[in-house]
This record gives sequence, structure tokens and C-alpha cells, in this order.
Amino acid sequence: MKIQKPGVKDAPKIYQLINRASKEYEVLPRALGYIFENIRDFWVAEEKNCIIGCVALHFVWEDLAEIKSLVVDDDFKGKDIGGSLVKMALGEAEEYRIKKVFVLTFIPDYFKKFGFKVVDKSELPHKIWAECINCPKFPDCNEEAMIKELA
Repeated sequence: MKIQKPGVKDAPKIYQLINRASKEYEVLPRALGYIFENIRDFWVAEEKNCIIGCVALHFVWEDLAEIKSLVVDDDFKGKDIGGSLVKMALGEAEEYRIKKVFVLTFIPDYFKKFGFKVVDKSELPHKIWAECINCPKFPDCNEEAMIKELA
């Protein structure tokens, strides 16, 4: 397995992976256009030329980024692929000298393993007013907001 930045040609595969997982409420669905527009935010896990996982690191402000769309194909769960993807995203955030990384998640216990702490969504005003307000689940979303402070 290798983790790398995807090519534009990988957008449909990422789209399928994310939207398949969204049916199980693991992540929010994403439009194919969104994937193309944000392809540089993504990392993919690949095995035998198949994308088996993905994550995105989206820069929100000069010192704030979000981890989005963490997905691992069902056939590859339990092999720490998700952990490797999260570590890659956090490493990229550190390279850009980001001070805080946040996530909105349905699985807060998973992100606690990486040092994320639950916070009130009101602590993320850029996120809430920029993107969440357009989500069909707003304002009744049951995702947990979590933040990790980087060194």
C-alpha cells in the first residue's frame, strides 16, 4: 500500500469511495465537482492501482485547517490505513505551520487517538458559516467538532 497525492483522473474513484461510505453515515457525501475543485486537498491510499482510502486536508485560515472525508474501503478496514491517512494529513498541516486542525466527525473516539479534543461547534465560526450552513443537515447535525493543537 502507498499513500500519495491523487491525480485529477482519480476524482471519480474518490467520489465513489466517499459517497459509498456516506450511505452508512460515516462521512458526508461530496459532489464530483467538489472533488475536482479540491483534488489538491486529498491524499489517497492505493493498493494494486486501486484507491482504497482517502482523506483531505483543507486550509480554512492562516492557522486553521480541517481534516475531511476520511474513508477506507470496507475490505481494507482494520489495517490502520485510516490512521496512516490521518498522520499524513497532520504532517502536511505541520509542514504548512498550521497551529490547529479540526474535524467534524461521527466517530470522535477514533480521532481522540490522535490527540483531538471535543469542542463546541461555536468555536469554529469560519467553518460553520462558510460551509456547514449550506449542508442539508444544518443546524441539526450530529457530528462532533474536535480540535488538535499542533506544536
